[in-house]
Amino acid sequence: MNIELVKLTSEYQTQLSDMLTEWKADIEKNNTNHSPWAIFRNDFHDFDSYLENLEIKEGNKDGLVPDTTLFCLDKDRNIFVGAVNIRHYLNEYLLQCGGHIGDGIRPSERRKGYATAMIGLALKECKKLGIDKVLMCCDKENIGSAKSIQKNGGILENEIEKDGTIEQRYWISLL
Repeated sequence: MNIELVKLTSEYQTQLSDMLTEWKADIEKNNTNHSPWAIFRNDFHDFDSYLENLEIKEGNKDGLVPDTTLFCLDKDRNIFVGAVNIRHYLNEYLLQCGGHIGDGIRPSERRKGYATAMIGLALKECKKLGIDKVLMCCDKENIGSAKSIQKNGGILENEIEKDGTIEQRYWISLL
C-alpha cells in the first residue's frame, strides 16, 4: 500500500471529482455513511469555491472549530481512496460525538486496509498540531471503523446514545 495524505490543490481536481461522484451515488442508492462530513459540505462541481471553503480557518458562531482536511492518495494508481478531517480542538459537541478525526473510504476501496493506514497517517498530523490525546467516534454498528480505530491504539471509553444510534468513543494516546 503506497499512500499519503495530501492537501487538495487544482492538481487533484479529477481525483476529487471521481471519488465524490462515486461516493455520492453510493450514499443516494444505499443511504450509506458520508464521513468525513467536511468533504460533502460544499459542491465539488465548483472546484474553486470548494477548495476555498474546504477548511474552517477559525472557530465560528455555528460552533465549527478550525480543521484540516486531507485526502488519501494511492500513489500507485493516482486516485483518492478516502479523506480525513482533523479538528484542531474539541468543543462540547465534538467531545460527545465526532471527536478530533472524521474519516472515510470511498465505497469501491473499502475493506482493503486503507482506513487503518489512513488513520495512522492522520494521527501523525494530529501530533504535528500538538494534539496528544485524540478522540475518535463511530457508530457501534460500524465494526470496520471500530477495528481501524482499535488497530491504531484506540481504547473504548464509553458508548452514548445519540438520536437512536449508539456511538462509541475511543481515545488514542500519542504520547
